Amino acid sequence: MPARTTTPATTTPPPATSQPSHIPALWLALLATPIAAGANSPVLILPEMAGSFGVGPATVTWFVTTFAWAMAVGTPLMASLLRRRGLRTTLRVSTFLILAGTLLVAVAPWMALALPGRAAQAVGGAGLVTSAMSLAGSVRRMGVITAGFGILGAVGPLLGSLIADALSWRVSLTVSALALLALPVVTRSAPRTAPRPTTPFDARGASLLVALATALVFVPHYPLPAAVVALPAGVLLTLHIRTRPDGFVPATLMRTPTFLLSALLACALATSYFALLFAVPQLLAARTDWSTTTIGTGQLVALLLGSLLSWLLAAASARMGRRRVLALLITLGALAPLTAALSPWAPLLLLVAAMAVFTTTAGNATLAVYATQAAPDAQRPTVIGLFNLCYQLGGAFGPATAALITLA
Repeated sequence: MPARTTTPATTTPPPATSQPSHIPALWLALLATPIAAGANSPVLILPEMAGSFGVGPATVTWFVTTFAWAMAVGTPLMASLLRRRGLRTTLRVSTFLILAGTLLVAVAPWMALALPGRAAQAVGGAGLVTSAMSLAGSVRRMGVITAGFGILGAVGPLLGSLIADALSWRVSLTVSALALLALPVVTRSAPRTAPRPTTPFDARGASLLVALATALVFVPHYPLPAAVVALPAGVLLTLHIRTRPDGFVPATLMRTPTFLLSALLACALATSYFALLFAVPQLLAARTDWSTTTIGTGQLVALLLGSLLSWLLAAASARMGRRRVLALLITLGALAPLTAALSPWAPLLLLVAAMAVFTTTAGNATLAVYATQAAPDAQRPTVIGLFNLCYQLGGAFGPATAALITLA
């Protein structure tokens, strides 16, 4: 969640590692992380939302699915906008989408009208996330952003429930707009770049990638129809990359092992995390006599602890070296689901939750920087967009995997 003529008067954003270090990392985190709380805020209030729209609980889950889909497909599109038009244009477009989407969600009397608003919020949020990550410039600063994702993602369901009880469920779905508070500082402090010619927009490549990502997002829900779309879309995209190597998906990235490894590992870690996010409460309920409140509180503490520890790994990653970091991430990432499936001691599942969020947030911080460092400066926004797309796909695959863990 992007004709052979040259179009002048467009801008290319700064390289991810140049100049922007003077923007405080906490402001970048504020720009990026409220979207995590916004994504998870409906989790505990879906029945209330269903009653408001007069639909069943299964139908209202489209609010979650639509948001995940829009984040997945919107991420590479907004990364392309960042690369072609620059930071300020991307921030303006993202702001418009978030405000328009939030207004639509707040007043829409029908679910069919509210869903496009939810999608607009997600695409706008994807633009802010991509912008913040492109400005991070180091693993330590990226770690602040990804740790913030973990923390706000963990408190998102509880925050959404509290806001719904105090005000309205519609207000709960507006929390992602808090990111706009960071815009004045980021816009004022961000470096300005000179216009640079770029190639025309690769509409066909962007369409094929969106089709492929859409099909993959829906594989867990509708396996056969989604696979029927995904396979030809993947083949056509591969052929298109060969004929348009400088297009929406650059051929050089597909031949860069560091990028491919980083993106695939990020997808695997995200799949594990989102699977365990849903599976751990169910396993605890089945293996203990804990109350729902106790389970929720325990998981929240575990997720917060794992998110905070992930920042420490991001800060120490330069001293540890890339091989040690990757070995740690892969080891803990594999141990977490195995422990959840096989552990006879139920409270150990809380440690599993902490391990899962630790590996995915620390992995995002380190792997995103590894991926961008392997690409030319001009392609780094594209790298961030495709990298985050892989992470979002993990968010689609994870809940389906959770069903397999709980049934094991």
